[in-house]
Amino acid sequence: MATAKTAHRILVVLAVLAILLVAFVFSPFATALLLAAVLAGALHPWMERLAHALGGRRAIAGGLLTFAVLAAVVVPIAAFAANVLAQALEGWTWLRGTLASQGVSGLLDYLPDVLRSPAERLLQEIPAAVEKLPQVAASHSGQAAAAVGGVLSATGSFLFQSAMMLIALYFLLVDGPRLVAWLSEVVPLKRGQLPELLEDFRHVAVAVIVTTIATAAVQAAVAFVGYLVAGVPRPVFFGIATFLFTLIPALGGAMAVVLVALLMLATGHTGAAAFLAVWGIVVVGLVDNVVRPLFMRGGLEIHGAVIFFALLGGLAVFGPIGLVAGPLAIAFLIAVSRIYRRDFG
Repeated sequence: MATAKTAHRILVVLAVLAILLVAFVFSPFATALLLAAVLAGALHPWMERLAHALGGRRAIAGGLLTFAVLAAVVVPIAAFAANVLAQALEGWTWLRGTLASQGVSGLLDYLPDVLRSPAERLLQEIPAAVEKLPQVAASHSGQAAAAVGGVLSATGSFLFQSAMMLIALYFLLVDGPRLVAWLSEVVPLKRGQLPELLEDFRHVAVAVIVTTIATAAVQAAVAFVGYLVAGVPRPVFFGIATFLFTLIPALGGAMAVVLVALLMLATGHTGAAAFLAVWGIVVVGLVDNVVRPLFMRGGLEIHGAVIFFALLGGLAVFGPIGLVAGPLAIAFLIAVSRIYRRDFG
């Protein structure tokens, strides 16, 4: 007969296997579930107030908040995409008119001197390139098909993860208290420890969301000042574009300013382009590295250097979602250590 110690070890092994199995099952939705949990934690006070105002109708309150999150993401992106489309159509109209009146060589007059000579050499090579076009297209057709397939796959994955995130957010908002009560019963922790950990999670979630939006706003404001100084046309439009770029960790506000600098260079504004390139890399980039840890530290009792490396490490290990996962991992470690020290000395 197995001893109590042996049975305990077997049970621990089975528990670890069960945890790994559950993690494997939920791994395809890890990003969506993490974002949903972060948003649900941040929106919890609003959910409770709205549900109380609606007479306890949590389903309606959860649906309204989920729709609000959807609108907050979709509406700005849709408006920005519509503006970009209008600009592209306007540029195409100008390009078509210029080609009709002046020909391809007439476009060179709009380029700065530093780009005109390479463009003229490229224009001379066009006939030879056109002759080789069928061979090049045949040799790269497989790569082109793979690239198109990759884009379609990434778009489908994004839409799928977004849908899963919204569904999970709705259920977490509506059934959050019952889910916490159920977890308190099944998780082998003392009474009150799990709600304490979840409260720390909610606190970090709020800090992460506030920090992301505030940092994007500060970077967009600094970039907007640079646009005004450089004389960029439609600075409000490019300021909004910078704000949206900053919300995407893989791009960032500095990248948006550099792209505007390249646009100014292509239109012959060499001095403004050089100023914007330096402004974007040095000033806007420095603002991100300084302001984000300061905002994060203001919402967490963690040293600013720890937050800084948690953000960079999370970004390197997990990708864009690491900006959320990194601080959450540090906060989780601190919460567990505090509870252990308090309850077990």
